[in-house]
Amino acid sequence: MAKATTRFVCSACGAVYPKWEGRCEACGEWNTVVEEAIPLAPGIAHGGKAKAGGTRRIPFVALAGSAEPPPRTPSGIVELDRVLGGGLVPSSAVLLGGDPGIGKSTLLLQAAAKIADSGRRVLYISGEESIEQVRLRARRLGVADSRLELAAAINLRDIVASLEGASDAALVVIDSIQTMWLDTIESAPGTVSQVRACGFELIRLAKAGRFAVVLVGHVTKDGSLAGPRVLEHMVDAVLHFEGDRGHQFRILRGVKNRFGPTDEIGVFEMTETGLAEVPNPSALFLAERRGNVSGSAVFAGLEGTRPVLVEVQCLLSPNPGGAPRRSVIGWDSGRLSMLLAVLETRCGLKLNASDVYLNIAGGLRIGEPAADLAVAAAVVSAAADVPTDPAMVFFGEVGLSGEVRQVAQAESRLKEAQKLGFAAACLPRRVARGNRPLFAPEGLALHEIGHLGDLVARLAGKRSAGKEGGPDA
Repeated sequence: MAKATTRFVCSACGAVYPKWEGRCEACGEWNTVVEEAIPLAPGIAHGGKAKAGGTRRIPFVALAGSAEPPPRTPSGIVELDRVLGGGLVPSSAVLLGGDPGIGKSTLLLQAAAKIADSGRRVLYISGEESIEQVRLRARRLGVADSRLELAAAINLRDIVASLEGASDAALVVIDSIQTMWLDTIESAPGTVSQVRACGFELIRLAKAGRFAVVLVGHVTKDGSLAGPRVLEHMVDAVLHFEGDRGHQFRILRGVKNRFGPTDEIGVFEMTETGLAEVPNPSALFLAERRGNVSGSAVFAGLEGTRPVLVEVQCLLSPNPGGAPRRSVIGWDSGRLSMLLAVLETRCGLKLNASDVYLNIAGGLRIGEPAADLAVAAAVVSAAADVPTDPAMVFFGEVGLSGEVRQVAQAESRLKEAQKLGFAAACLPRRVARGNRPLFAPEGLALHEIGHLGDLVARLAGKRSAGKEGGPDA
């Protein structure tokens, strides 16, 4: 009998080491190298030769050709279908991750119930909750009478044997992949080897059974998906459920999608009866905005193919001594430091004696560089104590020399601003380099700037005009 050996694998990137390492040399992560048992077996994977008669030639086809787009199964939830690219694709695998209690099981239970009510067979397998717990949530969500089929199991052999006979199923939900257990691997559920092996078997079964499988995944303290990174490579789509428990909004973001666009978002609102769709998130994010307060600017952003307007808030607090504090919520702190350095060096704005607090209202996290101009407008407005134009939106990328660079899909941003009643937009200056003309919506005034100093001068001019027209003038 062959004696099992052990190896050490990085749970973040999958790198293999002969002994334990505190830091993975491949990806640079700390404390991600864990031990797993590997049974010795003959074969190509362990340096052996292929068995005689056990191989076959694989066919090769020409690159030229055509194929019909894959059929899709609508989930009945428009925001979820938007992120998926139109619905669930048969024989596809989707990995859904998010913080504990963010609403992953709630969203999948609502979607599974809608698909089951449309006449398709849906199987929901829970490894974390009992059947009664799932039924209790279904009653709270108002889907207790759905034709959804439930099961509570963690043994992968039993699950595979049950799914092999469910050829008529349209969707299988596994909640969660970290609770699945394969008895041929000598490790506990949730370890790297268990998650990798169980995920591979479920994805293989989905490809052969023509049903879509959705795997719920846990996340680590830093927000990344727990388990081996190879699991994200094996699935067809990776979705992240984001949000702050202090806000009622939840953001479903597509990180990877082989059948649709990436970085697409769906916006939900957590209510007493489950997750409700938000068809117009821009209006919701700006619902509580006050336009006569300094340190506020509206950013015309783009999430995937959807334009979204959000409010950028900035507060400056005097710091007479010590290192100034930079606190950021919803944006990149490193990019804020760069932008503050540009404002001080290129525009003469003194911020080294002030604490800077920046917030993206509504709980949305912005990652695109086009938010530079809106953040700069909020900072300059707070420094000058002059409100920005409440009817104006801002977007543009700022370079290290202070120049304002153009960004993609400006027309979509402008159309969204006009739809919500904005009358002006501050955007990068168009350069004569063969760019096609920008078609602005009717009634929307465009204020083009080429350097960040133009924005500072504009707000400083408003401050001077306010002082001259005041009671002491």
